[in-house]
Amino acid sequence: MFKIQEVRELIKLIDNSNIDEFEYTLDGATIRMKKQISTALTYEAPRSMIVEEKAAATESIPVSVPVSVPVQEAPKAATSEDNLHKITSPMVGTFYASPSPDASAYVKVGDRISADTVVCIVEAMKLFNEIEAEVEGEIVEILVKNGQLVEYGQPLFLVR
Repeated sequence: MFKIQEVRELIKLIDNSNIDEFEYTLDGATIRMKKQISTALTYEAPRSMIVEEKAAATESIPVSVPVSVPVQEAPKAATSEDNLHKITSPMVGTFYASPSPDASAYVKVGDRISADTVVCIVEAMKLFNEIEAEVEGEIVEILVKNGQLVEYGQPLFLVR
């Protein structure tokens, strides 16, 4: 059976990841999570664990617990875009700010970059394409979130 602290940790991990659906079974108990604007956590415990320990029934009782998932606001545009260069996506795909989930981002706001600096990865059809800045300057704003789908030509970064 899951402890409440374990369930809370799973919720935090899934909420902070790019995973949309998650299912985990341990000793006959199952947790299912699915990200949506209004998300519900389903926990199915064997009836034997709920009613009596000596009961041999293997039925499960679904229990729904509402989970609050914050809706992310769109990034705000820079106030003066006249003297800023936009680094755009060269393809349709998924934007990743770092080479792996546990690694730090390639760049962050305030970083100085050169033309050959890798600023992100865009994954398309299971191919991870490193995107280079192709311009020198300072990252002023990151316009997309990690794991967000991007379109061809969509601005990713603003550089001064």
